[in-house]
Amino acid sequence: MDDLSEFLKKTNKIAVVGASRDKEKFGYKVYTTLKRDGFSVYPVNPKADNIDNDRCYPSLSALPIKPDVVITVVPPKITEEVVKEMLKLGIDKIWMQPGSESPSAVDFCKKNKIKVITNLCFVVDGLKIDFSAV
Repeated sequence: MDDLSEFLKKTNKIAVVGASRDKEKFGYKVYTTLKRDGFSVYPVNPKADNIDNDRCYPSLSALPIKPDVVITVVPPKITEEVVKEMLKLGIDKIWMQPGSESPSAVDFCKKNKIKVITNLCFVVDGLKIDFSAV
């Protein structure tokens, strides 16, 4: 639970890699749910200029801030590149949405001291945890 609480702090700046303009895609739903819930959230997608009138960034390196947490909603091969960029930028927490993880990306994180969460959905599982009861 301690590891999860680090990821879920409202003070975290969160980058959603794979944020989408398509309202049916999970990348859109994750981004807009976090925004609605009061998180400081930044969309990352090299194929979008904006999402719901919010500026979208092509990469983690292009963000105006260094995020505390990265959430990936992309294919595993892209997640494998994201974790390499995170290491270069000194970002040490990633939440790989179900379907975006790969054994290679998880191993890379473990070898490079990047805290990683897998097999849980940030929105469905993470935001429903009541840490006051823990």
